[in-house]
Amino acid sequence: MKHLILAKFKPEIVDKEALLEPIRKLFSVAGEIPGVHGAEVYPCCIARENRYDVMIVLDMEKAALPLYDASEMHHKWKRKYGDLLEKKAIFDCEM
Repeated sequence: MKHLILAKFKPEIVDKEALLEPIRKLFSVAGEIPGVHGAEVYPCCIARENRYDVMIVLDMEKAALPLYDASEMHHKWKRKYGDLLEKKAIFDCEM
């Protein structure tokens, strides 16, 4: 399945581009979680108020979701970037 995270940074975060590489680095170890096959990070290519800023796509087995949720990588994402987010959306699907 695909586990998608869409995140919108708070308005006071001016240099959103600078956050992309550290986020990519953080998610680069996603494949080390059993059942997770990897992650990709995509910036939004349209600058509009009603758009999210970044989309993180994890490829994983459904059964791996609890392992991902409990992983240090996931907790680090929440600790480091949670306070920078205005909002986020999570979507899971099979593709």
